[in-house]
Amino acid sequence: MSDWIEIGAIDAIPRRGARCVNTPAGRIAVFRTQQDQVFAIENRCPHKQGPLSEGIVHGASVTCPLHNWVFDLATGKALGADEGQVRTYPIDLVDGRIFMALEDALVAAE
Repeated sequence: MSDWIEIGAIDAIPRRGARCVNTPAGRIAVFRTQQDQVFAIENRCPHKQGPLSEGIVHGASVTCPLHNWVFDLATGKALGADEGQVRTYPIDLVDGRIFMALEDALVAAE
């Protein structure tokens, strides 16, 4: 069973921006879209391990800053001709606060 961990306020993440969270499972990038949708994915591109949190958010996708691979934030799948996938994490938004499901994790937000 997953534990829901509070990440912080949605307003702490700029629209079309991200925030990194350190967990025992690794670094997780939490993204906010222009439409205030929130997604959490592994912060490492499977191609060259680029930091996805530093990528460009467009719609519900992010482009890796190293080699322009594009990932769907909802599924973690690479789009277009690119192949690969990053892990996604369930997110819930309650009264402007972001919660993420992560099994047995302790969180230190940056």
